[in-house]
Amino acid sequence: MASHSGGVKGAAQPLNVEQIVQEAKNFDYNPHIPLKYWLRTAATLLREAKIYEGEGNQQQTYLLLFRHAELVINHLATHADAASQENKAGLLQAEKDVGTSLTKLDRLKPQINQRYERYEKLAHKRAAEGAGSGPRHAPSVSRREWRFSDRGRRSSIDPAGIQSIAADENKDLAVKLARSEIKRRAVARKATRQAGISEEVEQERRTAGLWGNWEEAFTNDETDMDRDTLSRQMQNVRMEIDGKKDRAGITRRESRPRQPVPRPQYSYPTVPVKNQHHDGVANSLLDQRQRPFSFVESDQGPPTPPPKDMSSSRAAPPKPAKTPFSDVELATVRDPSPASDLKPSGFTFKPSAFLENGSPLRTIFLPPELRHKFVTIAESNTRKNLETCGILCGTLISNALFISKLVIPEQRSTSDTCEMVNENRLFDHVDGEDLMVLGWIHTHPTQTCFMSSRDLHTHCGYQVMMPESIAIVCAPTKNPEWGVFRLTDPPGMPSVLNCTQTGLFHPHAETNIYTDALRPGHVFEAKGLEFDVYDMRPGM
Repeated sequence: MASHSGGVKGAAQPLNVEQIVQEAKNFDYNPHIPLKYWLRTAATLLREAKIYEGEGNQQQTYLLLFRHAELVINHLATHADAASQENKAGLLQAEKDVGTSLTKLDRLKPQINQRYERYEKLAHKRAAEGAGSGPRHAPSVSRREWRFSDRGRRSSIDPAGIQSIAADENKDLAVKLARSEIKRRAVARKATRQAGISEEVEQERRTAGLWGNWEEAFTNDETDMDRDTLSRQMQNVRMEIDGKKDRAGITRRESRPRQPVPRPQYSYPTVPVKNQHHDGVANSLLDQRQRPFSFVESDQGPPTPPPKDMSSSRAAPPKPAKTPFSDVELATVRDPSPASDLKPSGFTFKPSAFLENGSPLRTIFLPPELRHKFVTIAESNTRKNLETCGILCGTLISNALFISKLVIPEQRSTSDTCEMVNENRLFDHVDGEDLMVLGWIHTHPTQTCFMSSRDLHTHCGYQVMMPESIAIVCAPTKNPEWGVFRLTDPPGMPSVLNCTQTGLFHPHAETNIYTDALRPGHVFEAKGLEFDVYDMRPGM
């Protein structure tokens, strides 16, 4: 159920790398899901990691990068669809991304452990000072004792903790935060393209994992890394994946003919050059199934150095005196920090709901006017008794998901179905705009507002890529005329994934196979949240 507690100053207790790795391996992998969905999942992990890194959340960045490496190395490379020609390019890119992730993980590891050690020392010191008679050690949490539920109950004693707030009580703050941050990111993308960087090169460099300063790197070619050095790093990763090089015990079965990593044809931005092997990281990439999870960083760490040329790089943050957001009264945030000026690193939204298996769901903020706009767009099809579908796109800010764009893809429609065509064009647009797919929306021209068996199987693909994904159903001629849904997990997700029935419409045995995601749930309508519409249909 949705959280109704007020904002709490501070964050959860920091974790060490061992604890983060334990959670990173905590996901369910189903080899029967087509590889194309898993490759999109891998890309989503990297995109989320980029955002968390930019916000200074090192713990969540480490978790997502490690999970990506675990998924690609131990699962996707041996998937039954790996030999398919349509998946080879995507799989090769995912394996290349692992090489960059390993470098970044090695860089983050000592910083995370040092922060954890500082926390432990401070905890013991404060416990000793507060003891009535003689020093008393603060309880330390061992790897075996640590659990998510314990972590959620403990508050941080780190003075650098960020502010954790409830989504349902801070919708106005969420709207202002999204407006500011989405605009800033758009300016940064525009700057890179004005600097003469093509969308293709921009996308290649971004997916290489160099996220923290990719805008700056585009305008500093003199600091580009030597191509041969990076080629050697990528070749080392390829050898690890092939099982030809034993680095701390990572091996896997041979599953398909191996291809050498092609020599890069462009200059890479500067990345740290490692002379040591990634022993600590690689040794933990073991095959294990568990569940997904998200947590809050408790220490921001040193800020990213500003770019050398601000005119062609990321725009400087606005001064509080000149921004309309600086005078916002955070009425529902208790004891807000005076230094917080609506920067994503200053806040984190607490999970608003949980899956049936106990895993937390991040909040999705939905523009209330989006469904009305969609119904208007679909009106001509509705009059012809044809379904219409759209894709809900957005971004991640302060541990919450914001729907900021409605994309109407090319599609084929009947009275009961609607299928996308030319999916590659859709995903090229999504990737080019640095967006994430957060769900879909479609009409029922004459039927009531519910999830048909066909809808359930369609939505399963979205929820595999992201557990928070939603399905909005619009039934303009019925009451209720709309709803926001997700599959239950369990029993909905495993039931649909394991369903072998072939008919277009067929019943499922479970009665609670899907549930409302809005009343209550992890979705909140946020009045004033802006969104764009992009219609990709021919002639539109």
